[in-house]
Amino acid sequence: MTESKPTPSVEIEWHWKPFSELNSNEVYDMLAARSAVFVVEQNCVYGDIDGQDANAWHLFAYDGSGSDKPLAGYLRVLLPDEKETDVRIGRVLTTAAYRGIGLGSSMLEQALKHIVKQWPDAAISLHAQAHLQAFYGAFGFEPSSDVHDEDGIPHVWMRSV
Repeated sequence: MTESKPTPSVEIEWHWKPFSELNSNEVYDMLAARSAVFVVEQNCVYGDIDGQDANAWHLFAYDGSGSDKPLAGYLRVLLPDEKETDVRIGRVLTTAAYRGIGLGSSMLEQALKHIVKQWPDAAISLHAQAHLQAFYGAFGFEPSSDVHDEDGIPHVWMRSV
């Protein structure tokens, strides 16, 4: 049986929350999606549970067009700290059934809108898979490091300009 793709008219419900306000279903959805995409699909064994989720904000994109409301996309936003002065976007993913409908762009637009509203003077950076430089470049990000290996996948740091 093949999994059908939703149409581009999917109605997305956006949930933007700090970790302390996530319910158990949201935490499960987040961890399950990150495992499915980064560990299983990309065949990358790494420590996803890195101790940073508790201090992050989380953006969930749920498919609101049905009764089961599956997770369609997700990302997290790390706040500046003593080591990093930028707001950092990470763990950006679109689940398999929702690829190819522009959800990644919509999700990044939502994240940037929230970041600018909550932290208007903060610089924003992200650690992108190198093949996505043009995608992030369309949102004003430019490489701020050389391409390097991260868990067997070429990555590059990018910063908004």
